[in-house]
Amino acid sequence: MSGASPQFLEQLETYASQARIVAASYLPEGGFSPYLRVPASEYLHRGGKGLRPALCLATCSAFGGEVGAALPSAAAIELLHTAFLVHDDVEDDSDLRRGEPTLHQKYGRALAINAGDGLAVVALSALRDNERAIGRRLAARVWSEFDFMARQTVDGQACELGWQRDRRTDLTPDDYLELIMKKTCWYTTLLPLRVGALIGSRGALDLEPMLRFGFFLGAAFQIRDDVLNLTGSQALYGKEALGDLREGKRTLMLIHLLAAANPHDRKQVVGYLALDPAQRSGDVAEHVLAMMDDHGSVAFADEFARGIARAAGVAFEEAFAAAPDSPARRFIRELVTYMVERDR
Repeated sequence: MSGASPQFLEQLETYASQARIVAASYLPEGGFSPYLRVPASEYLHRGGKGLRPALCLATCSAFGGEVGAALPSAAAIELLHTAFLVHDDVEDDSDLRRGEPTLHQKYGRALAINAGDGLAVVALSALRDNERAIGRRLAARVWSEFDFMARQTVDGQACELGWQRDRRTDLTPDDYLELIMKKTCWYTTLLPLRVGALIGSRGALDLEPMLRFGFFLGAAFQIRDDVLNLTGSQALYGKEALGDLREGKRTLMLIHLLAAANPHDRKQVVGYLALDPAQRSGDVAEHVLAMMDDHGSVAFADEFARGIARAAGVAFEEAFAAAPDSPARRFIRELVTYMVERDR
């Protein structure tokens, strides 16, 4: 899978499993009604890549910290990520998540929304446990990082939903990058990096270099995710084929197509985006995908992601200049390549 080394994949699974076990411990049997605990626990038990908590734990280790010190934060990251997934699936009316029915398809919309709320609430318990793990002063700094990330993420999600509602067709690649900085990069890469570095260095590290590296790494991840939604195997990718296209998401490929298409083709795309999501049938979505291929939009996005990944490789050296060579440092370096080579 993805050309990543076996050692990298093994370490990714180790980090992810550690965080997932701790995250699940905040949803104990007997602690909640099964109407909350069962749906809230489901995505955690389905697995997933675990990139976010892995990045937090590896960064902590790379800067000399004990992985155990960062586990409450990594668990909080995984719990919040899962909460965001549940709510995203409801907002997008998605059918599949990690190869199985989404929570709202399986349990109903109301219980799914409540499960997402519950996951966000128990993430606060994990953050509270930071006081015991790393002390009150450092825990307060970690809390501030989570607070800023959450504000950015929900604002970015609102922008994406607003673009769809308002049927925006005047967007540029810069608009897209600004969007994913908010809705993707802060909680996928920047928060895990910054929190891991804070805990690993006991608050001594300058976090400014993490901004460039985290942005480039997160952007490469999101663009690759958008490409896989169009071209990836549903069995591997775990979501319904062409989901983003049917939802009308303003991905980099769609923005490129609107700019590159001739007037006749552009009119068809604009007409497609004016349809209600239920009217965007598979055949119509396939036609728009064919137009993307004809106009080089998918190839453009793929190369764009690779260029950003190259920039991430350069930024990594600056961000991790103070970290000595170690398995954790090498893991993060290999993560850059993984972001644009993965097939799910």
